[in-house]
Amino acid sequence: MSNSMLEYSKTVLKKVSFDTLLFCKELKKALLTLLPEEVEELKVWLENFITDKPELQQSLIYLKA
Repeated sequence: MSNSMLEYSKTVLKKVSFDTLLFCKELKKALLTLLPEEVEELKVWLENFITDKPELQQSLIYLKA
């Protein structure tokens, strides 16, 4: 089931990527919900996802915490 939460989180983040504040809010929720190994997977996915979206670069700060 937990892998489905990771996929769900990715789907939500894709859908809200038009709004930086909403994206950051959903990212914070995902980081609190997912298991540590899933967070690592999400980090890799996120770094790839935002490479061509400079407006979302600020969301990387949540990965450092």
